[in-house]
Amino acid sequence: MLFISAKAIDEYASLRSKAAESSAEVASVDPRLEAIVERMLDRCLMDGKYHQAMGIAIECRRLDKLEEAITRSDNVHLTLAYSINVSHSFVYRREYRQEVLRLLVKVYQQLPSPDYLSICQCLMFLDEPEGVANILEKLLRSETKEDALLAFQVAFDLVENEHQAFLLNVRDRLPPPKSLPSESEQPGSTDSAPAQNENSTAPDVQMTDGSSASMTNMHDADPKEVVYAERLNKIKGILSGETSIQLTLQFLYSHNKSDLLILKTIKQSVEMRNSVCHTATIYANAIMHAGTTVDTFLRENLDWLSRATNWAKFSATAGLGVIHRGHLQQGRSLMAPYLPQGAAGGGGSPYSEGGALYALGLIHANHGEGIKQFLRDSLSNTNIEVIQHGACLGLGLAALGTADEEVYDDIKSVLYTDSAVAGEAAGISMGLLMVGTASEKASEMLAYAHETQHEKIIRGLALGIALTVYGREEEADTLIEQMTLDQDPILRYGGMYALALAYRGTANNKAIRHLLHFAVSDVSDDVRRTAVLAL
Repeated sequence: MLFISAKAIDEYASLRSKAAESSAEVASVDPRLEAIVERMLDRCLMDGKYHQAMGIAIECRRLDKLEEAITRSDNVHLTLAYSINVSHSFVYRREYRQEVLRLLVKVYQQLPSPDYLSICQCLMFLDEPEGVANILEKLLRSETKEDALLAFQVAFDLVENEHQAFLLNVRDRLPPPKSLPSESEQPGSTDSAPAQNENSTAPDVQMTDGSSASMTNMHDADPKEVVYAERLNKIKGILSGETSIQLTLQFLYSHNKSDLLILKTIKQSVEMRNSVCHTATIYANAIMHAGTTVDTFLRENLDWLSRATNWAKFSATAGLGVIHRGHLQQGRSLMAPYLPQGAAGGGGSPYSEGGALYALGLIHANHGEGIKQFLRDSLSNTNIEVIQHGACLGLGLAALGTADEEVYDDIKSVLYTDSAVAGEAAGISMGLLMVGTASEKASEMLAYAHETQHEKIIRGLALGIALTVYGREEEADTLIEQMTLDQDPILRYGGMYALALAYRGTANNKAIRHLLHFAVSDVSDDVRRTAVLAL
């Protein structure tokens, strides 16, 4: 009997899934089969087996039964948390997962004491910044301090996902105080306070809460609005990521355990004239001190560092960006000696200048509001392809995932110069800019990849296109099919990355089958290697 019931549930779930995917009428399901499944669901609910009922309901796409199982359970909060976990772990179609999450948000909001942390996480996965902004405003305007602290905690949890475009949308949708002067209506900007660096020439900056500007002339305002304004400035600093970066910088600096003796030994062990080992040592230093702002090794070995030439010099300068990652306020002044002449009064090798622009992107990666315009100006003011290469990469990192049309046009103009060096970086940068958006710009990029004769540009565009479909799952299938069936092995290579990024972390059987097929059948070594890597 149990075997028959299991087969009935599997068959019903299969029919429901096929009907949903093909938009067919659900009426084609045999009513007797549906009755068997409903009896099983009702029996689970009567016996208190709510988790089993929820699993069957999700698998059979019966959201009405899922809602019933959640609301009838003994602990609604626990069953909702379980449902979120199941939807992320076992619901493989993105569209259906979003339907489940919308239902869970609706149930959460009907509770006497909603779990705002979970609601906002669901809304973030649904890409609904308006809903998150409304919840945060409600909590910030609350008269209880606990609600305000909860709003800050929600903001910190959202920032952990590092979805820059979504966070900025939420921040910009938070309404200004109603009765305060215009100064307080501007979006709050909390200055980053970097960790103290004993070797940095830049002055130390004390941490501030960014509220001084908003407190101007507020003594005659409504006290509730004054409190709201203070809280608003703090939460905008959190949503912009600057508060987290401050704390991370201070933590990394104070807990830095890197051993300079190791680097010194490496430097002495490698041959002076071996450029590969020289560059590898520079990379090792950057990785060891990533985010710590400690550049002692470079300052103590300037003569040794100056032996780097061409792209090694580019990498050495860019390595400073890794070391000073998140040093938002002082980043530009730290890189000033290496920046292009017209921008910062420096000057020198174009490789150093290009590396410096790339370093600025690394410093401001995913938090590039303050440096984006400077990088755009630097890109438009040069015709040197190495500097364009660094500026494109820096701009892509600074504007990560924002889908900024103006930035896209700037990068596209560099791509259309058909320079192999600059075009490769432009292709990757377009992908960084449009990461996870499934933008139609990908078709434009694919068309240009077919037109150009430069292998570097094709490779850059292939990687860029793959980045645009990050996390989009079945929505990316058409583009993935175009790339994987292309005659150009470089575009098929990009198709492997597109498949991996679109279905990252889902264990999707269809994606795994595709990758296994290409791993053993493609004529190109690069494509086969990438297919295995993508698995």
